[in-house]
Amino acid sequence: MNMPVRMRRLRKSDSMRRLARGVNLSVDNFVYPLFVCPGKNIKKPIESMTDCFHFSPDKVVDEAKEVFELGIPAVLLFGSPEKKDEKGSDAFSDSGAVQQAIRNIKKAVPDLLVITDLCLCAYTDTGHCGIVKDEKVDNDASCEVLAEVALSHAKAGADIIAPSDMMDGRVGVIRKTLDENGFIDTAIMSYSAKYASAFYGPFRDAADSAPAFGDRKTYQMGPAASAKQAMREIELDISEGTDIVMIKPALPYLDIIYQAKQRFDVPVAAYQVSGEYMMINSAAQNGIADRQSVILETITAIKRAGADIIITYFAKEIAKWIRR
Repeated sequence: MNMPVRMRRLRKSDSMRRLARGVNLSVDNFVYPLFVCPGKNIKKPIESMTDCFHFSPDKVVDEAKEVFELGIPAVLLFGSPEKKDEKGSDAFSDSGAVQQAIRNIKKAVPDLLVITDLCLCAYTDTGHCGIVKDEKVDNDASCEVLAEVALSHAKAGADIIAPSDMMDGRVGVIRKTLDENGFIDTAIMSYSAKYASAFYGPFRDAADSAPAFGDRKTYQMGPAASAKQAMREIELDISEGTDIVMIKPALPYLDIIYQAKQRFDVPVAAYQVSGEYMMINSAAQNGIADRQSVILETITAIKRAGADIIITYFAKEIAKWIRR
């Protein structure tokens, strides 16, 4: 006699559901992004991103302390320059906002990991992620400048460098530069499968990083690119020495996160980007979704797909919810 299968037995109470669930969120999973800008005593709301701010290097310390007290292990810093030029010179200035912020945070909260986004888009007068020559991004010249920026971040005390530009070969150039200058323990978290996505709009307003001409489709992956292409991108970054790989955005590319986790024996990060963040905020503000429920459901989906590390603007809120 075949006994009936009763899947509901393991769902009959909250305690039973907690016992049997397969995906558990931990504060250890999260990285909180922060925007730093030149100046002093600045905490300025970002109009395009709810509850996000531009911090000057002195004011970002208070935010970093709060993040650490919540148990979140890392922050991801994005910077903006005093001025933009064709080479993005402020990106590797010792007195740049990011470099100052790194030093301030590591002095005040030494055990908080500082990850730095490594790109030129906010620093170049073209708004592109690399050096432009004849209206084309010069891949190899860009890699050399990116390595210079990475070195400046490492000298300031960054724990992890996160190149987000998608130039071919940049991980290898950065790893070689760091090693040759004695920063063999500085890790790399590469944006390995980064898509030319429509979900970056609010961030581009926040970072003032929209391209002055054209788009980024010649170096970032197209949304319709095959999963095989994404795996090849990730494989190349691993071969060049990255320690952690990242998929960006997260929710539209859960299949890529899953395949990366199944195939590669390195930590997999996923970035719940500004568009994903603001879609949820907008839905909640308009009364068509329960904010906390939707946040936790989407984050759980990203974790279930295979992400070991989740970069999200919701990190502080989630940390408070799951620590109760």
